[in-house]
Amino acid sequence: MTAAKTETTTSKTRTAGKASASAAPGFEAFSMPKVEMPAAMRELTEKGLNQSREAYEKFKSAAEEATDMIEDSYETTRQGVIEFNMRALEAAKTNTDATYDFMKSMVGAKSLSEAIELQSSFARSQFEAVSKQAKDMQELAGKFASDFSEPMKDAFGKAVKDFKAA
Repeated sequence: MTAAKTETTTSKTRTAGKASASAAPGFEAFSMPKVEMPAAMRELTEKGLNQSREAYEKFKSAAEEATDMIEDSYETTRQGVIEFNMRALEAAKTNTDATYDFMKSMVGAKSLSEAIELQSSFARSQFEAVSKQAKDMQELAGKFASDFSEPMKDAFGKAVKDFKAA
């Protein structure tokens, strides 16, 4: 095509577009009728919107409370793990010191019967010490589990209750 033909075709298309665009506003099939919403429908819509806002606020509040409880539980967990590890280190130190003392006394034993007596005494005392340490660690682990789970259980129970009420 030549430049003159292209320009003529483009101007014809523009003119046709303007004519059809000016014809459409007067055509009533495409115009939206102006309908007034009934007052009862408006009230119902506003009531539903308000209820949605209230439910959202309750849910948001419950979620924030649950988040706070989770953060508190994480802090409780951190403290519990630190305490548990400290007790485990204390037990290991106590057991290591007892073993060192036993070995020192074994080196100083003057007879086989004295060495056997030291060995049985050490075994008995270590059995008692390890049993006590295990019992203490078990109690600490139980306390730790209770301290961790109780606030979480309460928080989620409250959140579910509040959500159901909404």
